[in-house]
Amino acid sequence: MIRQIVVGTATCGVAAGANKLLAALHDFVAEKKLDVQVTETGCIGLCYREPLIEVRENGSRKLFGDVTADVAKKLAAGEGGEDVEKCFLREGDAVDRDGVLAGQKRIVLSRCGVIDPASLDQYLETDGYKALRKVLGSMRPAEVIDEVLKSGLRGRGGGGFPTGKKWQFVAAQPPGEKYVICNADEGDPGAFMDRSTLEGDPFSVLEGMAICGYAVGAGHGIIYCRAEYPKALARLRHSIVTAERNGYLGQNILGSGFSFDVHIKEGAGAFVCGEETALMASIEGRRGMPRFRPPFPAVSGLWGRPTNINNVETFANLWWIILNGGAAFAAMGTERSKGTKVFALAGKIQRGGLVEIPMGMTIRDLVMKVGGGVGEGRTFKAVQLGGPSGGCIPAEKSDLPIDYENITATGAIMGSGGMVVLDDATCMVEVARYFLSFTQAESCGKCTFCRIGTKRMLEILERIVAGNGEPADLDRLLDLGEKVKQSSLCGLGQTAPNPALTTVKYFRSEYEAHIRDKKCPAHSCNALVTYSITDECNGCTLCAKACPSKAITGERKKKHEIDLQVCIKCGRCIASCNMGAILKV
Repeated sequence: MIRQIVVGTATCGVAAGANKLLAALHDFVAEKKLDVQVTETGCIGLCYREPLIEVRENGSRKLFGDVTADVAKKLAAGEGGEDVEKCFLREGDAVDRDGVLAGQKRIVLSRCGVIDPASLDQYLETDGYKALRKVLGSMRPAEVIDEVLKSGLRGRGGGGFPTGKKWQFVAAQPPGEKYVICNADEGDPGAFMDRSTLEGDPFSVLEGMAICGYAVGAGHGIIYCRAEYPKALARLRHSIVTAERNGYLGQNILGSGFSFDVHIKEGAGAFVCGEETALMASIEGRRGMPRFRPPFPAVSGLWGRPTNINNVETFANLWWIILNGGAAFAAMGTERSKGTKVFALAGKIQRGGLVEIPMGMTIRDLVMKVGGGVGEGRTFKAVQLGGPSGGCIPAEKSDLPIDYENITATGAIMGSGGMVVLDDATCMVEVARYFLSFTQAESCGKCTFCRIGTKRMLEILERIVAGNGEPADLDRLLDLGEKVKQSSLCGLGQTAPNPALTTVKYFRSEYEAHIRDKKCPAHSCNALVTYSITDECNGCTLCAKACPSKAITGERKKKHEIDLQVCIKCGRCIASCNMGAILKV
């Protein structure tokens, strides 16, 4: 059997040099005239180990991470060595060396990092389009909706509304033009779930959209994807054309009489366009601004016609639900939050990447066991869950099971699945300021409380991190936050105060230290820290050489000093000191 070398060329892999690795492999195989096939795949989730390569031969599959060009060439030639062994992660479906894949249940991600996303044949070999065949060949639309209802699948875009009920509302509308929209406008900082799914398994999303179209009586699908996802868009376009040529999209799909086409609309990156009415306005060529509801999109959506909107992850679950039954999906998870959930682990985490776990796993297990915890010498402090619209959940509450109800009760939201891990070197006031600066800039400006209220909240937070806060600021912050939540029209404004409200709730002492003591406990806010050199200084002069402002002086082999009037607090001195003799205080 021909040895097959599979290179992970999702965006995370490309960022780590996978394209160069791929080109080097092609050149090496051609030069040495090796009987080796070099192909591509999507993200398997071990982003912190990129670039990743899997070697397939005689039924064996071996995964390697942190692969260099030299190691890649050895793998292509069938050679071993200490450097190759160091990169080895797992064989077959065994648990990887780091244990990241242990405890995961992969449905949405089951093909990501396994198949060539451009290959329809490989998709078909892994049960692709079997669900659509089953639906069109033996199920009535109402039966499809009933199976989705039985599954308990809730919208994975953040709202958590029952998917089957949303479909029922659209299906109940009079026959005529209806639309299915896939919301791929993933805009949360630190989130890359939808992008990775589109890059690694685009056919599953197209299949899910076609199943939805059949169930609700829609003949047209639109994928609203941000233009900043060029690889996802390229693979989507290829998959749409391939599906049409092979009868899985377009007119009279599989000879069933059902027709369904899919088109792509590129978004310009406006965060507010993740809100469904703003998204539809953007598709129609208008400014992306939300409108009052009712009427809801199920009644009057795109071009005034009944429209169903779900996100990428929601659609990517449908093939599995149809093939295995709604009851099998509902058997996973918790009482009211069924199935699995994809999370993007980012921030101060050892093993950043993409994971898919059953609902109900605790935050602590996800962070510490799957993600490997925070860096050595640091302490797990909190997670920011739900992106800019979410909130901070402290480590003390990390034994909570992950489901919609428990997360909402903390003041955060599940969101689409972005989880930013924070350690004890993170200032929670600065976290709130950062996320509020994002949502304030992304406000469409339609609502006074969202437009002006978030601006005033941001001004308060900026004063506090600059050391100019006053005791009354906390009351102002909380009062404004509640008013913005209650008075904003769409989800952006209604959730924008969450980072500030949750950090005040759980980390009030940090705010008080900033205001009362003019100190940042995390030694993060530059305006509230000073640098000092301890007696451990051996006068090596490295810090003085690294200081761009020439604030450090002293004779060689003697303790140095910092001129605090000149110091710009850039931190280069700390990074250069081998003795750990420079401290932030």
